[in-house]
Amino acid sequence: MANSDNKNYSYDEMMVHVPLCSHKDINKVLVVGEVSEDFKAELAKHECKDITYSDELNVDEKFDIILYNKEVPSELEMANVERCIEPKKGIFVTKASFIHKDVEVSKAELNTIGKNFWICMPYTFGHNTLVFASKKYHPQAEIVLQVSDLLEGCNYYSTEMQNSVFVHPANITKSITGIAKR
Repeated sequence: MANSDNKNYSYDEMMVHVPLCSHKDINKVLVVGEVSEDFKAELAKHECKDITYSDELNVDEKFDIILYNKEVPSELEMANVERCIEPKKGIFVTKASFIHKDVEVSKAELNTIGKNFWICMPYTFGHNTLVFASKKYHPQAEIVLQVSDLLEGCNYYSTEMQNSVFVHPANITKSITGIAKR
């Protein structure tokens, strides 16, 4: 049964399920930053059992997906992301500034994150913006439907929601064109 009392369920579900429903072959996931038991329960809905939790990017392994549950990393921290991410098909997701509040700040964040990724797209839900950066997989074109359509117990996430959160008003889309990599 879904937990509708969890105030962060939309954040937890969208941080976890968007990347894990976009990658076709997940072996290892790194979660950086403090997360709740509800966040961990969302991760448990996926088949990947090799999940590492760390306060910092201080691990010497390669990961298919890195969930960075902190503010946007600095240029130096992004070098650590690059060191830890699987180089051909890795996905990185991080918190970002709310794009509707200050698109210029968001553009700077996209520039910092997107330097080493083929795809770098902000996604917004409620008053949250996250950034999806990928070496290969596109979060709208390559949703793994056998995973996304079969997730149980979600309060917010759905395949349709995953598609819709990457759509922004015309003024924001125009502002990030050429910066966001689609």
